Amino acid sequence: MEEKNISIIGVPMDLGQMRRGVDMGSSAIRYAGIVERLERLNYSIEDLGDIDIGRAERSNIRNVENLRNLKTVSEANEKLAAKVNEVIQSDSFPLVLGGDHSIAIGTLAGVAKHYENLGVIWYDAHGDLNTAETSPSGNIHGMPLAVSLGIGHPSLTNIMGYTPKIKPENVMIIGARSLDEGERKLIKEKGIKVYTMHEIDRLGMTKVMEEAITYLQNQRTDGVHLSLDLDGLDPHDAPRVGTPVIGGISHRESHLAMEMLAESGIITSAEFVEVNPILDEKNKTATVVVALMGSLFGEKLK
Repeated sequence: MEEKNISIIGVPMDLGQMRRGVDMGSSAIRYAGIVERLERLNYSIEDLGDIDIGRAERSNIRNVENLRNLKTVSEANEKLAAKVNEVIQSDSFPLVLGGDHSIAIGTLAGVAKHYENLGVIWYDAHGDLNTAETSPSGNIHGMPLAVSLGIGHPSLTNIMGYTPKIKPENVMIIGARSLDEGERKLIKEKGIKVYTMHEIDRLGMTKVMEEAITYLQNQRTDGVHLSLDLDGLDPHDAPRVGTPVIGGISHRESHLAMEMLAESGIITSAEFVEVNPILDEKNKTATVVVALMGSLFGEKLK
């Protein structure tokens, strides 16, 4: 990353899923000291505050299209996309704080406008490749990667007036350990690269990140977006997230991954999502997030 200006955008939304609380994630990350941490690394930080989020739709019931809170989630992502677009136009690095993972729809819509061949690192226990037809829950936070590939409801796929935002061959999922059947099928059909926990355990995080970085460079990507869901980490290290899944990436492995991305210089935008402070203890999970951001932006022990 070359840009020394970072613009922080908070997205206090938990309407893409059922478990309340991740709407407070952006505040928790700020409270854990993200601005001060990045300023110590000599970045110029502008905190743009939070995107205004509408209310949950009546009864929070899935509509006939099996998409919970579709209108509100769509509108929030339109606002986020516009703000991200403005940030990039001002030559600043967009750093988005969630919120549930449905906000990636808006982030990628705003980012991808500026790149011909955007790469995506999806650091997550889940593939987030569901659609209304394959989702067991109707929760849109399980759909943002599919939506960004142009697969899903038009009010989500057409945010910012274009679709698709990204190409399947430019996506790298890291840390997957909970994939629905429909997602497995789509991964195979689209040829999406996935490093499951099996590959991470077998190859080691160093090898996985070396291969991921080299692959995206060989794809001639002109920018790479990092979408990091805290449930990619093991619940022992990040205990209070939207959808915890045991057997995840360790705290140390995650720092290594962020450090390697910092050294590569390929990351041009990022978001960190699914911190749930309501369930947390002494803001532990947000503190983990801030430390990971420190590593992503070049913090070293010496």
